[in-house]
Amino acid sequence: MNIDLRSDTVTKPTAGMMTAIMQAETGDDVYKEDPTVNKLEATLADLFGMDEALFFPTGSMANQAAIKLHTQPGEQLICDKWAHVYNYEGGGVSFNSGVSCKLIDGDRGMITAKQVEAAINPPDFYHSPLTSLVCLENTTNKGGGACYDLSEIKKIRAVCDQHGLGLHLDGARLMNAIVANEEDTKAYGQLFDTITICLSKGLGTPMGTVLIGSKDIMHHAMRIRKVLGGGMRQIGFMAAAGLYALEHHVERLAEDHKKASEIAAVLAKQDYVAKVEPTETNIVIFYLSEAIQSQQFMEELSSQEIRISDMGEGKLRMVTHLDYTDVMHTHLLTVLNSIKK
Repeated sequence: MNIDLRSDTVTKPTAGMMTAIMQAETGDDVYKEDPTVNKLEATLADLFGMDEALFFPTGSMANQAAIKLHTQPGEQLICDKWAHVYNYEGGGVSFNSGVSCKLIDGDRGMITAKQVEAAINPPDFYHSPLTSLVCLENTTNKGGGACYDLSEIKKIRAVCDQHGLGLHLDGARLMNAIVANEEDTKAYGQLFDTITICLSKGLGTPMGTVLIGSKDIMHHAMRIRKVLGGGMRQIGFMAAAGLYALEHHVERLAEDHKKASEIAAVLAKQDYVAKVEPTETNIVIFYLSEAIQSQQFMEELSSQEIRISDMGEGKLRMVTHLDYTDVMHTHLLTVLNSIKK
């Protein structure tokens, strides 16, 4: 039994999704002639109450395109120090857009309106970069799947409006937050200028992220995607997987959240665990006590065919997902209870 909890990106298409993929009607998406891609884009734009949407091969490319659409070289965006756009996109903010990041020391990857306002550079002080964009992440990856409170996002939106800043949401796991907090997708569409929705994490597709946004900002999105090398042809096969996931895999995210909270509860009882971060969705972040080394712990799990992530600085991560079954869950909890420091 191979239990892979490194990420929710390790899932394989279900039988139903494979059927949808094989039966997809396709065309040339560069010419905007792929009907399945067009349907996926229209579906997500409507779901969030936004004007337009564009399919990208990856979440990083979609985020990078959004940043490019919002900014000019030499400007600056504001984000949390743990933000994916800063830590895990290969330095693309500076490479692709010529933009720097002002990092905020937030709470589990989340920042406040007060922090955002304090980080904005004076627009008439030409020695510092012009602040033009705020990037949020919901749920937070390095923050352990933490979810923003919508009321705080509304305050951040107000700050952005007051100072003429764009507001982008890296929504790689946004559906997890929406399910966990029983939120309305359109509430997010009303607050953000652009949002990325990843289909290949908890939703279980092989690839794809959709960038949605207001018409004026999305005007050059296809050109930016082309510049970044993201023009695709008969991609309707993957769009069909996305449509299937939106219909069949959203509500079931609650199962992943339940399993993650049960893992967190078991870890919290172990002598070899020093701390478990609050677990709101499908990501469990924890730290070991000094009595056991990370390598030793991970080798112990590996001997039981269990794989997890070491994120450095003592931070270990488990991520529940579509392919993590009840049988696997029972086995993992048994193993965690049996480990001795």
